[in-house]
Amino acid sequence: MKTFEQLGVSPEILRAIDELGYVEPMPVQEQVIPYLLGNNNDVVALAQTGTGKTAAYGLPLLQKISLSLSEVQQTKYEDIHVQALILSPTRELCLQITDDLKSYAKYIDNLHVLAVYGGASIETQIRQLKRGVQVIVATPGRLVDLMERGVAHLDQVENVVLDEADEMLSMGFSESIDTILEHVPQQRNTLLFSATMSKEIERISKNYLHDAKEIVVGSRNEGAELVNHIYYLVQARDKYNALKRIADFYPEIYAIIFCRTRMETQEIADKLIQDGYNAESLHGELSQAQRDLTMQKFRQHRVQLLVATDVAARGLDVDNLTHVINYGLPDDIESYTHRSGRTGRAGKTGTSICIIHVKEKGKVKAIERQIGKQFVAGTLPSGEEICQKQLMKVIDDIEKVEVDEQLIEPFLPDVYRKFDLMEKEDIVKRMVSMEFNKFLNYYKNAPEIIQPTSDYKKERNKDKTSSRNRGERRGERTSRSHEAEPGYTRLFINLGRMDHLTPTALMGFVNRIAGRQHFDIGRIDLMKNFSFFEVPSDQARGILQVLNGSEFDGRIVNVEPTDAHDQQGRKKEHPASRRINEKKDKRQKTGKKSAEPTDFEQPKKSKKSDGRPQWAQFFEGQVEDQPFYNIFTKKNKKKK
Repeated sequence: MKTFEQLGVSPEILRAIDELGYVEPMPVQEQVIPYLLGNNNDVVALAQTGTGKTAAYGLPLLQKISLSLSEVQQTKYEDIHVQALILSPTRELCLQITDDLKSYAKYIDNLHVLAVYGGASIETQIRQLKRGVQVIVATPGRLVDLMERGVAHLDQVENVVLDEADEMLSMGFSESIDTILEHVPQQRNTLLFSATMSKEIERISKNYLHDAKEIVVGSRNEGAELVNHIYYLVQARDKYNALKRIADFYPEIYAIIFCRTRMETQEIADKLIQDGYNAESLHGELSQAQRDLTMQKFRQHRVQLLVATDVAARGLDVDNLTHVINYGLPDDIESYTHRSGRTGRAGKTGTSICIIHVKEKGKVKAIERQIGKQFVAGTLPSGEEICQKQLMKVIDDIEKVEVDEQLIEPFLPDVYRKFDLMEKEDIVKRMVSMEFNKFLNYYKNAPEIIQPTSDYKKERNKDKTSSRNRGERRGERTSRSHEAEPGYTRLFINLGRMDHLTPTALMGFVNRIAGRQHFDIGRIDLMKNFSFFEVPSDQARGILQVLNGSEFDGRIVNVEPTDAHDQQGRKKEHPASRRINEKKDKRQKTGKKSAEPTDFEQPKKSKKSDGRPQWAQFFEGQVEDQPFYNIFTKKNKKKK
């Protein structure tokens, strides 16, 4: 393996990275640095987060900055122009890249690096740009804003870097990137770094890069090499308890827990905090100051579990993560690649855990095919195993305690006197129990989580009746079982694909209407004009109360248990009504008239009547005195 000096890195930068502890270049650095030190060499580098990408492009980029100005000129800020531009998807990554570049350039005089991002004072950034900088690290949206204001001048840029390009594109920055690249000189170096190679990445590479060399660390679109992938298959209602068991089984866990929505993120974080875990949430509804404080605490290991959404966690670079936990699988495989790539970095092994229910098994298979790695089916630890692990943690902590003899010596006589009547074994038991009792008490009565087997679906399918009415399908998906999972209730909703209903839209709609309440949703079957979905049985009544009468895109929502509807969404008849209708059908076939009056038939006349209907005889003497009676009788006489 070559050294950084052999790769051509300058003495000033070598001195700085030596102080940072850089000894040997990582694979991506060994391939990229020599190539980028040449002129007009465009690069597409596919490498996971945490593989040393920042140094791979940062070291040669800084080394190519021209500082050949006289001392007089260097004092005139207007003579300093932007020579290098780095685009990143998020504020957090933008700040991190800037800090890294400043560390690498510690011994390069008069080199100025500026971070430009949203959520901060634009006036301050404008003043700094006017003073003059050679390197801009920016988020696309804020940079376009500064360009439109005529403050950011990119006409002399020689090197452009798109870091985590796939993330920028997935966040909707495609047009902004196009605008920026159209305003930089054609004669430039363009460096594109991405964890995955999507069609959009290939489009940008084709349009804006010239004869680019593709450098791949590992294989295209594969997962990080040192990450183990595990999934735990549970019922949807047991996901949170499964999460707690995983966190308890790894006492030294330092993890990011990914959720699908902001509401779910906040709810899971609140539950963990309430249950005594050292956790915080990170999502888009937090202010920038709150997000910065949360990240500072997490980086300083004052927070052990960070519950986050994909958007809020994009660009986060945290060292020494032991686990990434997917509480909800993402919709696209690229997002999973980025999630899992946050652990197993810098030569350390990490673990990516997925807590899934039966219907998400297919997603796991798709991820396996894409990243080229096999998931291990995990078995949740029992309460006894967790207690054993936590007990060893308490003992280890006691062993590691450093004792300052001089500091505690004045207090020891009183301590010995207090413990004089207690046995050694009793003291040990009490000390351990003081830290350990909460786990014993919880798992003593905690119900075991029953995990579905891999043949769970096959077993359910055996219970289905073999006869099916083929004509009732009418293009709908009726081939699957209509029975709810054990512990779940299947509900009918009068919305379907024609109403632009999707699984994501349904879950978002339920969470939005429910407000602070949380409802778990299991299997969803979308039809053309209606749908079915499953919820835990203990939550069914609450969902019916919340959703019924609400509006979805202007349509009044109706939700009912499926026992009130057939699988074509038709309202089932009450048994009594069905018997009456059957009698009517029978009479119509035999030609007999119904003994019961229809809605349009006049009541039968009584045998002892005077020619008037029976109801008229009944009300005799009760209506003659009413004001309308004379008018009514006059009209009838005229008709006659």
